[in-house]
Amino acid sequence: MARRAIPGQGAFDLVELRPEVPDLASYDVILMNVSGGKDSQAALSELVLHATAAGVMDRIVVVHADLGMVEWPGVRELAAEHAAHYGLRFEVVRREGSSLVERVEERGMWPSADNRWCTSDFKRGPIRKLITRLVRELRAAGHTGPVRVLNVMGLRADESAARRKLPPFAHDGSRTCPCPECQRRRKATEAAKAAGITTKKIPAKDKMQHGASNTLRWVDTWLPIHSWSAADVWTAIFAAGTRPHPAYAAGMPRLSCVFCILASRAALVRAAQLQPALAARYLLAEQLAGHRFRLDVSMAEIVAEAAAAPAPPAGTLVACWEG
Repeated sequence: MARRAIPGQGAFDLVELRPEVPDLASYDVILMNVSGGKDSQAALSELVLHATAAGVMDRIVVVHADLGMVEWPGVRELAAEHAAHYGLRFEVVRREGSSLVERVEERGMWPSADNRWCTSDFKRGPIRKLITRLVRELRAAGHTGPVRVLNVMGLRADESAARRKLPPFAHDGSRTCPCPECQRRRKATEAAKAAGITTKKIPAKDKMQHGASNTLRWVDTWLPIHSWSAADVWTAIFAAGTRPHPAYAAGMPRLSCVFCILASRAALVRAAQLQPALAARYLLAEQLAGHRFRLDVSMAEIVAEAAAAPAPPAGTLVACWEG
C-alpha cells in the first residue's frame, strides 16, 4: 500500500485510485473548478499533490462559479478558504443578468436531466469566459502559440451512469480547434449532415464537439478522482485538513444547488427544512412559471412534506441521487 503525502499534511493510504496523471508541466494554466462541495475539495487536494511534485503550483487557478441565491450559504467563502489553504489564486465567475430562479420564470420551465441549461448557462459559460481572460493574460505577458489549459473537475463515476461513461482524461475539442482529430470530426459531421443524417444519429466518435479549445488555446479535461468512492473522498479531505460544508453534517449527501433538479425526493425535503425561505421562493417560481419543478414532484409537495416531516436524527444522511 503506497503512502502519499501533501507537504504540511499527514500521509494517507489510497489504493489504485488514480488514473494516469497528465503531464502537468506541459500546461500553461491548470484550472481547478471548486464548488465548495466534498468532491471538488478532494480533487483539489489530489491536484495539489501532483502539482507540487511537478513544480507547477504557480500555474493553478482555482475557480468558483457563483450561483447566487440557489446555492448553499457560505459556499463561495468556503471555496475561497479551500484555495487559500494551499496558497492558490482564486477567481469567482458569475453569469450576468437574471438569477436561475428568475430564468425559470422567464423561460416558463425548469431545467431537467435532458436539458440542463442551468449547468451550461451558470457554470460552463462563465468559466469559459475566465479561460479566455487567462489566455489573454498570458499572451499579453509574451506567450506565443496556443495556450495549453488543463481543466480539472471533481466528477466521480459513482455519481451517475452518465459520469461513469466519462473518460478520466479527454481533449475538449471544438469546430475551431485546429488539431487533426477535431478537424476530422468537423468534416465527418458536415458530411453526415449533407447526407441527411441528423446530429443525434451521428456516431459519437465522429460527432463534432463544442468544447473550449480554439485556435488560441488547447484545452484538456482531467477528472483526478473519477474512480474514487465517497469513502475515498472523505479520507482525502480528512488528511488534507480542509473544512467541509456544514450541510453534510445536517444530512445532505451532496452539495450542488440547494434544490437540484436531479436530487432525490428525500434530499429535496431535507433541503426545504434547512432552507425554508428559499423553498418558498422556488414554490413561487413554480407557480409563476406554471411548470412543475419536476414531472414526478412539485415544489408544493416538497414544501408540504418538509413542514410535516420531523427532522432526521443528527448524523443521518438522506438518500443520494444520480446526476
